[in-house]
Amino acid sequence: MKIGIMGMPLVGKTTLFNLLTGQHKETSAYSSKGTKNIGIATVYDQRIDYLSSLYHPKKTTYATIEFVDIVGISPGLPAKEKADLFSALQDSEALLFVIRLFEDPVVAGGENPIVQIENLKCELLLRDLEVVENRLERLKNSKKKLTHEELMEIDILEKCYQKLSDDSFLSDLDLSEGELKKLSGFSFYTLKPIIVVLNLSEEQFRSKLYPQKEKLAQIIQEYKMASLDICGKMEMEISELEPEERQLFLEDLKLKESGIARLSQVCYQHLGLISFFTVGEDEVKAWTVKKGISAVKAAGKVHSDIERGFIRAEITKYQDLILCGSAQAVKEKGLLKIEGKDAIIEDGDIIYFRFNI
Repeated sequence: MKIGIMGMPLVGKTTLFNLLTGQHKETSAYSSKGTKNIGIATVYDQRIDYLSSLYHPKKTTYATIEFVDIVGISPGLPAKEKADLFSALQDSEALLFVIRLFEDPVVAGGENPIVQIENLKCELLLRDLEVVENRLERLKNSKKKLTHEELMEIDILEKCYQKLSDDSFLSDLDLSEGELKKLSGFSFYTLKPIIVVLNLSEEQFRSKLYPQKEKLAQIIQEYKMASLDICGKMEMEISELEPEERQLFLEDLKLKESGIARLSQVCYQHLGLISFFTVGEDEVKAWTVKKGISAVKAAGKVHSDIERGFIRAEITKYQDLILCGSAQAVKEKGLLKIEGKDAIIEDGDIIYFRFNI
């Protein structure tokens, strides 16, 4: 899973990136062409902690998300630099917009959140529209006779052109799986899920009041985005505290988890992801998959040989394990599920795959 981080200059993108990945990249404005930061964020999960305490494995592996942080995008940025930045995010499966609401004396008036989010939306629309126009022009001006596949592509792209010209995201189009597959090679940004992180001041975060709150909520809902309020400055302070002090700090804010932990959950929910677990003395590991995945496809995430030689999946529900206290007790109470290849995996399933090759 790779998520691209976007925002205008000085909104707190790289601060958020550092918090997510544990890195210490320069957080001031930087303008080197093609500059990007890449890092891995661990998705901490209390269920993994419990399973590790039960099985005492040699290794514990949490799920991870790769984040790519790029230079701040502004309307005046040269076209070549913008193209390079979009190229850095091309294979991202989702986008994270960082919108600044805290006042910044360095950028007068730059804290207007509506302007920020509208600018980012506009950049995505223009980029996708340019790609569609270029491809349509190449197909329609081709001197060769177009194939049936190419004629179908023109039909789909013209629908895309109309939607983008109306300032609407391609995610609003009612596209079939086949049409989505044909468009996958274009890496359209307006097809990617978007999570908006509203970066607040401490006062705004505590009061839950900030400029144009209702208008922002309207835009986020209209474009089917997810959103999360955080205070980057406060998150930095939390990250530097000892665990006990950290918990007291969060309790004072009436929170159970830090903003970074909550962001991971929002990403999973908005992207339709779940986790299943494999356990044993060697390793307890979380696997990230799309909701609705079949048992045999989940087996393939662990190893292609397991998918190829799949026999059955032995599934323990996480809550059953907690209630019973051990895998043996789950089995004795008849709660262990024996499932075939078409069974749908659910979040929190603990799976042992039987296979033969």
